[in-house]
Order: sequence, then C-alpha cells, then structure tokens
Amino acid sequence: MLASFRQHSFTAAEAAEQLGMSSSRFYALSTDYLRACARKKENVWIPGLSGGDHTTAWPEPVTELLKKRLACSPPCPYSFAASEALRLHSFKLDRAQVRRWAIQNGYAHPTPPKRPHAPVRRWQRSQIGELWQLDASPHRWFPPSMLDFPMLNMLDDCSRVFVGSKLYGRELLLSYLDFLPAAFLHYGRPLQIYVDYHAIFFTQNPDALTQLGWALKFYDISFLYAPTPQAKGKIEREHQFWQGRLPPYFTSEQITEIETANPHIDALRLHRNANETHRELRMTPQQAWERAEKEKRSVLRPAPRCPWWPYVWSLRTALKVGSDGRVPVGPSACASNIPRAQK
Repeated sequence: MLASFRQHSFTAAEAAEQLGMSSSRFYALSTDYLRACARKKENVWIPGLSGGDHTTAWPEPVTELLKKRLACSPPCPYSFAASEALRLHSFKLDRAQVRRWAIQNGYAHPTPPKRPHAPVRRWQRSQIGELWQLDASPHRWFPPSMLDFPMLNMLDDCSRVFVGSKLYGRELLLSYLDFLPAAFLHYGRPLQIYVDYHAIFFTQNPDALTQLGWALKFYDISFLYAPTPQAKGKIEREHQFWQGRLPPYFTSEQITEIETANPHIDALRLHRNANETHRELRMTPQQAWERAEKEKRSVLRPAPRCPWWPYVWSLRTALKVGSDGRVPVGPSACASNIPRAQK
C-alpha cells in the first residue's frame, strides 16, 4: 500500500481508510517508509507499533456522575461536569475529555447559539480588598418552578475570588444585611463595593446615605457606583457562570428549595475558587489571592470585635413610646422596659 501511495496510485485518505487507521498515523508510516527507501532498504522495512490506546478506563462512579449531570434537562455544561468529577471523586478531567465522552455515549449537547461579543473589559485592581463587585441576578434557578429568585454575588476584583454567593426569596434590604456581614467576617473588610444605582444603595440626595450605606460607612466601607451596566462586566459574566451550572445541578439533585440549595452553592463556590483556573488570570482565584497576600498587595481589614455589630446589621424602624411607657404592638400596647428618665 505504501509503495502504491509512493507511485500516486492512492490518496492518503483512501490508503488510510483501507488500512483502518487515521491519516496522521498513515503519514507517520509513510515518512518512515520513505526513509527506508532512501537507504535502499524498503524490502526489509517493517512498520513499527503505534503504541495503541494506553488510557485507563474511567471509574464507574465518575461515568455515572457524568450521565447524571449530562442527562438532566437542561444539561450541565461540560466544564461543570469535569469540575464535579474533581470535586466529588477527585478525578481530574478536562472539558474536552467530557465532551468527547458525551459524543461517544450519546450525551452530547446541541450546538449552542452564538453569543454577542462582550463589551471592552476594564483593567482589574491590583490589590485584594481594593474593590469588591456586588450584584443581584434574578433567574429561574429551579427549572420545574416558574418563579425567579435573586442570587446575590460578590467578587473580589483583583483575584476573582467569589467572597459570597447566595439565593434569597426577594431582593430586600434584609437580604443584603444578611449577605454582607457574613463575607466580611470570613474574608475581611474591603475599601469599596462596586454597585449600580439601585435604591438600596443610592438616594436622590447625593449627600444622604441609605441604611445600608450608613452601615458600611460605620465600618469604613464606601460604595462605588457603576456608570453603565457594561461597566460591571466581571460580575455580570459570573452571573452567566451560575446560570449555566445551577439549574441543571438542581435538576439532577432534585433540589427545589432555597434553604436546601444554599449549602450546595457554598460548596460549589469554594471549589471554584480553589480548583478552577480562571481564563484571564491563568491560575485559580485562590492562587491569585494567595499571590497577592505574599506580595503584600492586600488592603483588607479584619472585621472588628464591635459590640454594635448586630445592631448595625439589623433592620430598624422608628417607634414612638407613649407617655405611660408603653409601645404599640398591633392593636394593643405593651409595657416598655425603658426607664422613664431615658425616655
């Protein structure tokens, strides 16, 4: 066959098909054969071994996990399925390997529509804690349900570490009063938080503060307002990250309640920070965070041991105490423990 190919009796594709091998393998054999011809040893030339497929079979728990994640509706992205194999079974796979396995086993995704190009990306901050991006994303996180629930996400602009990700029933002030102090206690206090002009963050009077703005100022944290939605590109793209992963994950795990979902989100968030390489940084977010700490590029302040902490992060309403020392509760009045001198 190689001698006939040398005489141009066959094309490479035809010869490879008749020999039952790939075109690349046929060209490798042909090159070796031509070297033997140049030394006048073509009559004694013997083709070498290709080496074969020496890859080990994937463990059964891994393939069962891939079937579970890729067979649900909507299916999990290939990158998320690979991440789950590492998180749950410590078995490292690439996205391309999962995609090839899915094609071979009938679990391939339909071709996705082309997305519009992302807006121009601005430079990131050089220090961790210099700026945290905060945003809420309403979405149908539980596919059987027609309800949209907001997910609060907060991202360190320098390292891309998710410092918080949590679902809430509604986007209220109380949601932020629960979300923000938990991140501060775990990671520390940033200098600024990047937000939009939502009424929870911004008042019509530039000199006034919302209750959330007052709480942040009490601990020396300020808001930085995004001039356009495109300016918050980093956190907006991370919303797409969760929107592609969580609905199929919740479907495959039969999760339909926010209270059940949030511990799973927290585990996925920590795994993403520690193990998934960021496309732009070319390292995991946790590695970028640790490198910044090692290079003294951190402006984070620890959460203070402050007796006012529960009060600052609480929802308060004005209340009038009557002259008899009672406060109204519904249609009736209750006795107040406030001494008359303090009233």
